Amino acid sequence: MTLMVRHPAVSGRFYPSDSHSLIKEIKRHIKQSAETKSSGKIRATGIISPHAGLTYCGEVAGAVYSNIEIPDTIILLGPNHTGAGEQVSIMAEGTWQMPQGKIEIDHELADAICRISAWAKKDNKAHQKEHSIETQLPFLQFYRDNFKIIPICMMRLGLEQCKELCHAIVTAVEQTGRSILIVASSDMTHYETHENATKKDKGAINQILNLDARGLFNEVRDKNISMCGVNPAVIMMMCARKIGAKEAFLAKYMTSGEISGDMDHVVGYAGIIVK
Repeated sequence: MTLMVRHPAVSGRFYPSDSHSLIKEIKRHIKQSAETKSSGKIRATGIISPHAGLTYCGEVAGAVYSNIEIPDTIILLGPNHTGAGEQVSIMAEGTWQMPQGKIEIDHELADAICRISAWAKKDNKAHQKEHSIETQLPFLQFYRDNFKIIPICMMRLGLEQCKELCHAIVTAVEQTGRSILIVASSDMTHYETHENATKKDKGAINQILNLDARGLFNEVRDKNISMCGVNPAVIMMMCARKIGAKEAFLAKYMTSGEISGDMDHVVGYAGIIVK
């Protein structure tokens, strides 16, 4: 049986399509002091990283990825922007082709999550044109070239659904004995003024730094914060707490206005490490 190869959807737009140019641009976004050996880096349980074009959010993503170890298996949680596929879609086998090379899916762990969860379904359609997970891969490949992934793309979920998916992920990880990092792909407030975005995002970030998953869910809902990856972030936090995470810290926050100069219609980007 020929396994599916998922080809890039946004290379040449969100990031350079050739490996040399991509690596060069990633290096521009990473501070020289962060170029350390993995022994000096943080063994994170989870992170939140943005998914806009590298030009806008590369500095924030770089502040996260440059400071963490990359383990054997990466569980990637991303919001579904296209509306295609299942409510929770896992690409459970095959590879993802990127400019820096192919990345294999951990089919054993993906199968286990789908078997345990009532919501997670094996589905490739949601992943074909979606950018939220793909945009995390260049930084992961920059720091390590031999890891596996579980791509999980989701539409809007309720809090109970988030809890159920958390249970499935943590149980599957325990059953398979994997060493994991959970990546929640999310931008923050969309298309408001820089002042409004930073104010709203501060409230959401404070909930994350307190590792309060329910608090984040309620903050985003009650304050009408257009954080597209709130469900991935909530699930990552729930999982991290169950696995034993005790703290979180903000690696960097900025808005697109600080790059474009347009402070009237910005998108917020937060890079957060949970350990």
